Amino acid sequence: MLLITGAMGWLGKRLVRLLSDRSFAGTALDVLPPDMKLRCMILPGQDADELRAIKAGIEVFAGDLRNPNDCRRFCEGAARATVFHTAGIIHPRRVREFYEVNTDGTRHLLDAASAAGVKRVVVVSSNSPIGLNPHRDHLFDEESPYHPYMNYGRSKMLMEMAVQEAEKSSRLETVIIRPPWFYGPDQPARQTLFFSMIRAGKAPVVGSGDNLRSMAYVDNLCQGLVLAAFTESARGQIYWIADDQPYSMNEVLDTVERLLEEEFHLAVAHKRLRLPGIASEFAMLMDATLQKLGLYEQKIHVLSEMNKTIACSVGKARRELGYRPAIALEEGMRRSLQWCLDHGIRI
Repeated sequence: MLLITGAMGWLGKRLVRLLSDRSFAGTALDVLPPDMKLRCMILPGQDADELRAIKAGIEVFAGDLRNPNDCRRFCEGAARATVFHTAGIIHPRRVREFYEVNTDGTRHLLDAASAAGVKRVVVVSSNSPIGLNPHRDHLFDEESPYHPYMNYGRSKMLMEMAVQEAEKSSRLETVIIRPPWFYGPDQPARQTLFFSMIRAGKAPVVGSGDNLRSMAYVDNLCQGLVLAAFTESARGQIYWIADDQPYSMNEVLDTVERLLEEEFHLAVAHKRLRLPGIASEFAMLMDATLQKLGLYEQKIHVLSEMNKTIACSVGKARRELGYRPAIALEEGMRRSLQWCLDHGIRI
């Protein structure tokens, strides 16, 4: 049995879809068990019809990670199962939610999984516990020390520590996956807004735009999750999972703009909202001030990162998991844009 938290989220839903199809970026993974039963956790009030339409027989459980009883009921009867923990909160209204969901919620899930006899938990973390690269030519690897960026990064760092403690106590097998900014089908509204801003000429370029960002096409990321779940030697390990190479912000924006115009025949403004590097530094100061007050503003937070390099190496995942990210930026953005149009989403 495979258990998936956050199954109505961007990553969780894509993982359910690819597990059901048994295909990851067109590549079948022979590590998958032949007969898979899927149990998915969604938040109370979320509509599960889309999940049930993906595959008949998916078991849907409505619950909240913040409630230990919900976690216990979710894991009941799941002895020797594998849990994919994709749930988390990135852009809350209040800072405390980072810790309630990302840190405490994960602890509740680990406790419940251990009590139920779950075999392995694959936990989705983030680049944020490691922070910002010291310079453009630097790549994070699994030996990079913690230097969390704001409260989101700290909540994920504490989450990772809880996972590592569960592993050390032999309660569970665990694997931590660190993805950076990801992109691809089943995207939320904030990613579509990013496309719309590029088309309208309002996408911000802070500083030169040559800063590098590692990105993970969602199917590549799901491939990494599955390999981490079923590679025996991955137990207790941490892996960065992303596309093979980082991209400059200019490259990301130019690629989307070119695809919109040349392949999807949509008019684009051929402009950028150019801001000096100090704009991100000022946004970082505002972000830190608001977060000290317990408040969070998504647009200010995103702007604070726009001129930063956040890049990683996937060398360890390649060596130890056999990870092979098949989709890179241009094809990934092509598929993302096509998904929007196929679903009647206006860009």
